[in-house]
Amino acid sequence: MKTHRFIREGIGWYIDLPDYLAQGGDKGDLQMVSGADTMLDIIAEKENEVTLQIDTESFDDSDELVLTELCDPILGGGYYYMKKFEEKIVNKDLWLCEVTRFVFGDIPEKIYIKRARN
Repeated sequence: MKTHRFIREGIGWYIDLPDYLAQGGDKGDLQMVSGADTMLDIIAEKENEVTLQIDTESFDDSDELVLTELCDPILGGGYYYMKKFEEKIVNKDLWLCEVTRFVFGDIPEKIYIKRARN
């Protein structure tokens, strides 16, 4: 299981991935767009930062993102569908870019998430 922090900077959300940047990745690649930003707005509930536990295997109280379309190599990443989060109906589609491959080593069929609690 991985734990990742997401930070709202101005009007945009970014995943905090210092290893990606250290390997020469561009910060712009880490911006959450095309529905992923809306998902984070829902999860963060007006906070400017949220930490999520993330895995490709289901775990206690996790919610799932289901791959609905693998994107062509030019766009990269994939489109996912999120039905609910913490028992609330969400019904949102979102795009996760090619950085997903950096995080998981692939574009997984399902991604499970849960808000990390302190």
